[in-house]
Order: sequence, then C-alpha cells, then structure tokens
Amino acid sequence: MPVTVDYYFSPVSPFTYLGHARFASIAAKHGAAVRVKPMDLGQIFPNSGGLPLPKRAPQRQAYRLVELKRWSAFLDLPLNPQPKHFPVPDAAAARLIVAADAAGADAMGLTGAILRAVWAEERDVSDPATLAAIAGEQGLDAAALTAAADAPEIEQRRQALTQEAVDRQVFGAPTYGIGDELFWGQDRLDFVDRALAAVG
Repeated sequence: MPVTVDYYFSPVSPFTYLGHARFASIAAKHGAAVRVKPMDLGQIFPNSGGLPLPKRAPQRQAYRLVELKRWSAFLDLPLNPQPKHFPVPDAAAARLIVAADAAGADAMGLTGAILRAVWAEERDVSDPATLAAIAGEQGLDAAALTAAADAPEIEQRRQALTQEAVDRQVFGAPTYGIGDELFWGQDRLDFVDRALAAVG
C-alpha cells in the first residue's frame, strides 16, 4: 500500500497556493497518495488561538505581505499579495473540491486551479459561475460537479474534515499529515519530502 498524506488546507490560503504544486510533485515522486481535506479555518482558529487576517496585529499583517512577495519571487510563481477577491468565503470552493474527491475526479488539480484563480488570476472563487468555469477548464463535468457539491452530505463531509483537523490539533493551512506527524506550512515541504523518503 502506498503511503498517504493528509492534506489540510483552505482553498483561499496564499501559503497553500505557494506550496501546492511543489507538494503535488513531492507526493508523486514518492508514489504517495494524497487525501484532500479542505477545512474551515473559521472553526480552526478559535480552537487554536489563531486570528483571522483582519484581526491580526498590523505588524503581523505587514510582514505577511513581505513573506508572500519573497516566496513568490523565490519560487518564480505569480502572486498578487492583495488580490481583488480576497478575503472571500471559501465554503463553496471547498465543497466543490470535496465533491470532486468523492466522485473520483482530480481533486488535486481542481484545488490548484482554484488557488491559482484567487492568487494569480483575480477571480472570485466564492461565485458559483466562476467555480463552474474553473471546473470546466480542468476537464471536469462542471454541471454535474456543482450539483453534487450542493448535496447535504458534501457539506457534512466538509464539517467532518474540519472536526478531524481540530481533533488532530491542526492550527493553520497548509498542514500535511504523514502518519501521526504533522508538518505545518509550505516552508516545511523539505521535511515532508524527507519523511516520505524515510517511509517509502
């Protein structure tokens, strides 16, 4: 059986965006299976002492922008640190990803496209029409997938994933889980690589 990685994230997280393609490449290199687990940071933060971005101290908000610019340049990855459509609710995007995963579709590819839409393409991923367009661009059946995403069991699954993250003491996005070990942040991907090499 291949090793699995639990991938906890928000589909509007800039640091998830910065790490997504590298994480996918690392997982593929080691033949690891990825369990895609979008979570509601609005529930994660109160359980871990975190604060939503607008409530963070000004110096923390300012440094976050510095880090986003640094990582964008370092990775040669296009990123607007202050995109037009952020922050926006991410529930609809998360449900679409959960529905894609449940259908056996390429949930990782869809996740990457949604992240890219926010941080590089100035698109509003809280808008159902935009999400349908993104799904179609990924070669998915947009109509079927968006209909499936509205099913109550998909929202229940999203809530269950969030509770799972709380129970595992996840406190930010992205977080990668390998066995009982958690790695928080795209800047820990070197450690993810080493951990997968050790268990592979």
